Amino acid sequence: MSLEFEPAALGRWCDRQFGAAGGPPEIARISGGQSNPTFFVTHGERRLVLRKQPPGPLLKGAHAVDREFRVLRALAETDVPVPEALAYESNAEVLGTPFYVMARLDGRVCPTYALPELAPGDRRPALLDMARTLGRLHAVRPEAVGLEDYGRSGDYFQRQMSRWSRQYAASPSEPIQELDALRDWLTAAMPEDDGAVSIAHGDFRMGNMMLHPTEPRVIAVLDWELSTLGHPLADLGFACMAWHSAPSEYGGLLGLDLSENALPEMAEFVTAYREIAPDTAPLRPFHVAFAMFRFAVIFVGIADRAAAGSAADRDAADLAPLARAFARRGLAVTDLTF
Repeated sequence: MSLEFEPAALGRWCDRQFGAAGGPPEIARISGGQSNPTFFVTHGERRLVLRKQPPGPLLKGAHAVDREFRVLRALAETDVPVPEALAYESNAEVLGTPFYVMARLDGRVCPTYALPELAPGDRRPALLDMARTLGRLHAVRPEAVGLEDYGRSGDYFQRQMSRWSRQYAASPSEPIQELDALRDWLTAAMPEDDGAVSIAHGDFRMGNMMLHPTEPRVIAVLDWELSTLGHPLADLGFACMAWHSAPSEYGGLLGLDLSENALPEMAEFVTAYREIAPDTAPLRPFHVAFAMFRFAVIFVGIADRAAAGSAADRDAADLAPLARAFARRGLAVTDLTF
C-alpha cells in the first residue's frame, strides 16, 4: 500500500500520545471521500481513525482538519452523535500535513440515500433519524459549547454566495454555463436575513452518517471539515438535495419509486427534522438550489484537484461531470414550489 507519509513517523507520534505499543502501527487507507485523506490505524490495542490534509497546494480555508477536531471536541458532551476526538497535530513535519486522530467506531456507512444495504423496513427509520440528528445539531447553542466564535453571525447566505462564487471564479477549469446561470438566479433571489444562527455541518448527507451496526439509527456524524456557524436551512436544504438529484448523481433519489423502496418523501424528512427544531423557518426552493450551487462548486474543486494530482479519491476525475449535473438540477429546483 502506498502512503503519503512514513508509517514509522506515525508510530512514533502515537507512542508519544498514547504510550508505546511494542510495534509499528497497522494502517489502511479508507476508500471514498473527496477531501481529507482518511486512514484506519491500529496502535497496539487502540483502534483509531486518522484524518489529515492532502498534500499539495490548497485553497485558503480548505481541508480545515483543525476545525474538524475543534467541533468534535465541542459536541462531545451533547446529544449530537460524534466520534471521540483524541489528539490534533499542527506540526506538518510529522506526517507532511496537519492531522488528527479519533476513536474508531463500529457501524455502517451507506453512501446513497436509497440505502440498498438496509432491510426495507429499516430505510425510512434510518433517514428520519438522520433528519432528527440534524435537528439535534441545530438545537445546540454555539455559545453553550464554546463555539460562539466558530464563524460569523448574520447574512449567512449572502456571505456564502460570495465565498463559493469566488472559489468558482478561482478555478482554472472552463466556466460552466449552467453554474453561471444558477449563481445569477441565487444572487437575485437572496432572502432577507432572519437572524437564525446554528452550528452548521456543511456537508450533511447520508454518506457522512455512521449507522448502528444493526439498528436504523445514526451513531456518528462524520466529516466536519466544512462546519461553521451558519443558517440551519443551509444544512436542511443540503440534506434534501437527494430528492432532486438522480441515483447516478452522488446517490440521489430522483426517479425512484419511494414507496416501493420503503423510502420517505422529502416532506416527511423535513417534518422529522421539525420535531426537534420546530422554530426553523420554512424550507424554500432557494435553500435547496443554494445547496446544489455549493455542491457543484465543490465538484469543480474536486476536478481541479484530480487534474493536479492531489485529490483524496482515485476516482475523483470521474466526478467532474457532477458539477454541471448539479448546476442543472439546481436550476430545475428554482421552478418548484414547496
